[in-house]
Amino acid sequence: MSRPSIHGAKTGEHPKPADVDAARLVEADRESGNWMTYGRTYTEQRFSPLKQIDQSNAGQLGFAWHFDLDTHRGQEATPIVVDGVMYFTSAWSKAFALDAATGALKWSYDPKVPPETAVNACCDVVNRGVAVWRGKVYFGTLDGRLIALDAATGKKIWETQTTDPSKRYTITGAPRVVKGKVLIGNGGAEMGVRGYVSAYDAETGTLAWRFYTVPGDPSKPFESPILAKAAKTWTGEWWKLGGGGTVWDAIVYDPELDLVYIGVGNGGPWSGKFRSPHDGDNLFTCSIVALKPDTGEYVWHYQEDPGDDWDYDSDEQIILADLNIDGSARKVILHAPKNGFFYVLDRANGALISAKPFTLVTWASGIDLKSGRPIENPAARYVSATKLMPVVPGPLGAHSWQPMSFNPLTGLVYIPIQDVGFFYKSESQFRQRQLAANYGVDMLAAGMPQDPNVKKAVLGSVGGRLVAWDPIQQKEAWSIKRPEPWNGGVLSTAGNLVFEGTAIGNFEAYRADTGEKVWSVAAQTGVMAGPIAYEVNGEEYVAVLAGWGGVFPLAAGEVALKAGPIRNVSRMLAFKIGGQASLPPLPEIEKPVLHPPPATASAADVARGAEMYQRYCAMCHGDVAVSGNVLPDLRYSGTLANDQWYDIVLGGLLKPNGMVSFEKELSRHDAEAVRAYVIARANQSIASEKPAAAK
Repeated sequence: MSRPSIHGAKTGEHPKPADVDAARLVEADRESGNWMTYGRTYTEQRFSPLKQIDQSNAGQLGFAWHFDLDTHRGQEATPIVVDGVMYFTSAWSKAFALDAATGALKWSYDPKVPPETAVNACCDVVNRGVAVWRGKVYFGTLDGRLIALDAATGKKIWETQTTDPSKRYTITGAPRVVKGKVLIGNGGAEMGVRGYVSAYDAETGTLAWRFYTVPGDPSKPFESPILAKAAKTWTGEWWKLGGGGTVWDAIVYDPELDLVYIGVGNGGPWSGKFRSPHDGDNLFTCSIVALKPDTGEYVWHYQEDPGDDWDYDSDEQIILADLNIDGSARKVILHAPKNGFFYVLDRANGALISAKPFTLVTWASGIDLKSGRPIENPAARYVSATKLMPVVPGPLGAHSWQPMSFNPLTGLVYIPIQDVGFFYKSESQFRQRQLAANYGVDMLAAGMPQDPNVKKAVLGSVGGRLVAWDPIQQKEAWSIKRPEPWNGGVLSTAGNLVFEGTAIGNFEAYRADTGEKVWSVAAQTGVMAGPIAYEVNGEEYVAVLAGWGGVFPLAAGEVALKAGPIRNVSRMLAFKIGGQASLPPLPEIEKPVLHPPPATASAADVARGAEMYQRYCAMCHGDVAVSGNVLPDLRYSGTLANDQWYDIVLGGLLKPNGMVSFEKELSRHDAEAVRAYVIARANQSIASEKPAAAK
């Protein structure tokens, strides 16, 4: 139950909106009806003590209300609910406040992110949410701003630019508020930037401190003493490429130890051959780092992937828990990063307690408990491998940003898992680009093979799972198989329930102890975001932001279409026992038909266009010219047959939609080669769809 009176107000008085302070956040378990920070409490366990909705009545859940959004891009935000008001963000960094009982709009705020910023976003124009503190709502924008709004009116109080606008930084993660400071990181490791996390005064927006996760130019003074030591783990001229190491998601505060933990991203570019040519661990990439919240001073780190080559960043959610391990009470960090190993660390000093694979892993056979380092498969180091081999996990990760949940009643962690491999091969030559992602990886070699038998095998190996993991025994308790990767974040509750959305458009509930499905509803779209539970006027609700998108459907091509095309219908959905609302029926969409011009270009031009497409276009329009159904599939474009193609690709005709001009890096001849490749792929697709007897 919620506490009997509102913090900061006498019983019967209306509370000040979002009147959240340190005491409320530290004691958030006393207010089970609220969800006041990204992971509900500072532990970020995403466990709700509410149990009005439980395993016995979950089948009676129905729609309480829904709220339609004005954007059709990926939705990844976790809503915040404080004293009956819901605050959240949508794609393009827009902010909203709703009545949490009815879904009625209180206010909305559009920061008007320049559309051309989309070219710097590796993984869609998404945003994962807000933080609230003493009557203010804070969120980051895709173009690197941190904004504070009045929680009552949605009016802007202050705004600060947290990044260098001349560089390709983005913000997609949710801020956290710690001791009167708003903490925010950024993204862009593939775009040639240097990672850091910043703390700003919550009242004024003034910078309090900044911690860089990658050392800068060693000919200049280092910003902190620890960076001088970190620089010894790099070689070459990494600072000219930025180095990566962005803090794009995980930021967690431990009030007991007074430490902030950050998850640090991959190095940039991915291939260490170009980033740090004479090897080295490349600190603090792919690490968990502990900092002092008052000053940003370094305390300790644990690196999960020394000298990473695979985009195995460590930005995935960090959970704090108290566990009894081998008869001793331990304060631990629970972490399931991209690399496929589940880590249990001592959160006071970063010491490794245990680590086991939570899914299929081929890049390493295990983690050495003495050194803490992975026991690598040498063949997985593609920078020196002579034969191309699929590495599992791939850059999508065994677990990505989608939140997991720890249930202290069952002792299990519920993890949304994806099984997707990748063919890594270094580029023969590397050059930093401003209008493409700088992977240092040959994306043409990584593309879906068009041999039917090979394609069938690849698609058959791809899938997803919801796994209940025992962090003490380091083993799986139960598992639910999914036909498609990129399923949603997870919520567990004291009602013995686990909630998760799916890529194919359902929102579901399972028994937390056994994995038995007890409820499912069609959401009309893919659901990726993390659900929450909250209470208003004694009634419990479960809510989730729905809307298909993100890096997987944008970039994965045919793999993203494995379970069929999923449309984006962006909405906030709320459920309660006996809910009688319903979603409006979706209009039928006529299946498009391929009508490309004949393929007349030379094989050399098509091959050149394939390389250009995979470098510049695949990140948004899909691998080997197959869209995952969020952005247009260019094989169907009417511009393949006319010169409007150049108006778009080179002239920036669709800049208001986020499609920038590529004139600075592509010539007209390049653009024509890309068109020739797309035409060839469209004709190839027609041929592959014909019945065998007709071929």
